[in-house]
Amino acid sequence: MSADTTPSNQEANPPVDGKELIRFSKVTKRFGSNTVLDDLTFGVDSGKHVTLIGPSGSGKTTILRLLMTLLKPDEGTIRVNGDYLTHEERGGKLVPAGEKHIREVRKNIGMVFQQFNLFPNMKVLRNITEAPVTVLGLSKDEAESRARDLLELVGLTEHLDKYPSQLSGGQQQRVAIARALAMRPQVLLLDEVTSALDPELVAGVLDVLRDIARSTDITMLCVTHEMNFARDISDQVMMFDEGHIIETGSAEKIFGDPDHTRTREFLSAVL
Repeated sequence: MSADTTPSNQEANPPVDGKELIRFSKVTKRFGSNTVLDDLTFGVDSGKHVTLIGPSGSGKTTILRLLMTLLKPDEGTIRVNGDYLTHEERGGKLVPAGEKHIREVRKNIGMVFQQFNLFPNMKVLRNITEAPVTVLGLSKDEAESRARDLLELVGLTEHLDKYPSQLSGGQQQRVAIARALAMRPQVLLLDEVTSALDPELVAGVLDVLRDIARSTDITMLCVTHEMNFARDISDQVMMFDEGHIIETGSAEKIFGDPDHTRTREFLSAVL
């Protein structure tokens, strides 16, 4: 289990190898009368690539949005690297966390959205350096050096001086990936990152993510309908249905020989 405390972080704290990095404990999330996540408990170990699959509306994206604190759980707790995300301990009791605490823990998490969410008035280089300078306190030179390395990783070095509107959708999504990585997060969340792209642009973005999965030790939590991609990169696959994990296992097990009838039905419909 994760420790209860972590050192103060200037940047993301380096997790202990093999340590549990994410822990959902009895998390429930409702929208009105609709319970999207129901008493959900699971963990993700440091360095693992975990893919969430299941039908639309089963709660997968809600998990990512809870980790980004775009939503807060109605019940239960979430920990990242041992720290409570939306709670903190005061006087021996668990209470809702203040914004300062939430921001500090959230530094450990990067997310790439379906829509690229780039700043349209900033050139590519500035899009990537803005948060490391303003949030992490990096010097402009250090942030730009990091950004150039990441643009090389995603194959966009020659586009650093362009505005997002001058790039294709696939290129914009690769900038968004570089921007998320520039914060050196422990966890990278990927929410259907190819769903807004034209089909011919999907492969290039997925290839970049495969390279990141192979060449870094970053923990990845991925929601995708690209099942071949999920099979390629995942250490673990979780099948969701109606707010519950109904089956979890290796990619080989889930895609090759799932135990649950619902998993087999879902995969036969999407593969």
